[in-house]
Amino acid sequence: PPPQVQHTACNGSSGLGLYSRPFIESFEETPMLVAVLTYMGYGILTIFGYLRDFLRDWKIERCHIAREREEQRDFVPLYQDFENFYTRNLYMRIRDSWNRPICSVPGAKMDLVERVSPDYNWTFDYTGKVVEGVINMGSYNYLGFAENTGYCADASAEVTMKYGVGVASTRQEMGNLDRHEEMEELVAKFLGVESAMAFGMGFATNSMNIPALTGKGCLILSDELNHASLVLGARLSGSTIRVFKHNNMQSLEKMLRDAIVHGQPRTHRPWKKILILVEGIYSMEGSIVRLPEVIALKKRYRAYLYLDEAHSIGALGPGGRGVVDYFGLDPRDVDVMMGTFTKSFGAAGGYIGGRKELMEYLRSHSHSAVYAASMSPPVVEQIIASMKCIMGEDGTTLGRDRVQQLAENTLYFRRKLTEMGFIIYGNNDSPVVPMMLYMPAKIGAFGREMLKRNIGVVVVGFPATPIIESRARFCISAAHTKDMLDTVTIPPMLGTKWLPFSHQRHKQPVPPLSSLSSP
Repeated sequence: PPPQVQHTACNGSSGLGLYSRPFIESFEETPMLVAVLTYMGYGILTIFGYLRDFLRDWKIERCHIAREREEQRDFVPLYQDFENFYTRNLYMRIRDSWNRPICSVPGAKMDLVERVSPDYNWTFDYTGKVVEGVINMGSYNYLGFAENTGYCADASAEVTMKYGVGVASTRQEMGNLDRHEEMEELVAKFLGVESAMAFGMGFATNSMNIPALTGKGCLILSDELNHASLVLGARLSGSTIRVFKHNNMQSLEKMLRDAIVHGQPRTHRPWKKILILVEGIYSMEGSIVRLPEVIALKKRYRAYLYLDEAHSIGALGPGGRGVVDYFGLDPRDVDVMMGTFTKSFGAAGGYIGGRKELMEYLRSHSHSAVYAASMSPPVVEQIIASMKCIMGEDGTTLGRDRVQQLAENTLYFRRKLTEMGFIIYGNNDSPVVPMMLYMPAKIGAFGREMLKRNIGVVVVGFPATPIIESRARFCISAAHTKDMLDTVTIPPMLGTKWLPFSHQRHKQPVPPLSSLSSP
């Protein structure tokens, strides 16, 4: 029988009494030689970039980039050539590693449309061929609900025939369906909160609701690795923003203490409110928020907590209820619980959960609630069906089995990479697995070599990551089989001869699957 996996969690140095289980995360420092070679690589690319810009200015090399029209040369430029230096001289060389069009369901395997470039990635031509059966290690399909067959797909198809595809109105006008009401009640029940509301776009859930919660005279304390939607929402709010070090509770506590002691700048009046912004799983680092410590700090200093569970909802916890479930905490200790339906639920949109008074306030003050069109009925039904499946309300154990399978796959894949000596980041239980590449030339090379072996991965570099921390990011799914994960991790596939190895190899043992038990 397959081994059972416990959702582990472990003591941080500053919160020994808050964790009941191990909390193990690894972030190995960049080796000095690798850092030097990486900077040299970017330096060489920059020099050649300036050389090519010189050749383009003198019409020696053909210029593909957008330029201001001659008759508008004296205008204030809308397009700054120099600001796009990185895009045209570095990103363009490896542009084929992104935006690959797929022509199938993005499940455990997918089909890609083959394309070639006659001009070094400035334009692409489609050959008409399809690359079939590519192992999908890039989609956020954590529980495998991105599928076109089965209970969820059938339910969505049935609702499409009854309600249609679009509503063509906002929720406050003629776009409020009974399915919307049922979905929000189900989300609240799933999260264990009083009330919840849904939005048609996950990004807008953050960027349009944070400004409704805070404003001038308020203080936002934001983790330095928070998603762009959280950053944008904080900026749009007009609040004062201070950034604390990633998952560093000493840094957060110092800022909270200073905020209480000193108050607002110049006037030293008390802040109207203090809001802490954190994520459940950080999608570039694979780390999990130290939620027990964050909650302890927010209670001590009487701040509010906004938790973004975009990647953790469905993917963590014995019941798939996210990072709150993972740590066994009370959902009422989190003031604003946010998440998205685009990942574990295989749908679209986002939600916010919390007290009923908060939801009533957001329904009338959130731009995303007042002005946005209602969610599409088949998308709503996909959310309802998948959530009922996870909760076991469909009469099966399929949802719980998928949550368990994701945990097993995550531990297995991370253990394999660790045993091979690769430098991987994040928490042992995080299904987001960043593997460090570092050097700019390896970003494109790794993505291309993996695709040659019928494996689709996401490669990430500057500016999405620090300049010396380029990486490949694997996203594990419950739909992946052991054979698929073995295919990805065999040495010829990962190109072990040219990837950096960990200096901590064999020093950080990962518990074997057989030693772990179900919760």
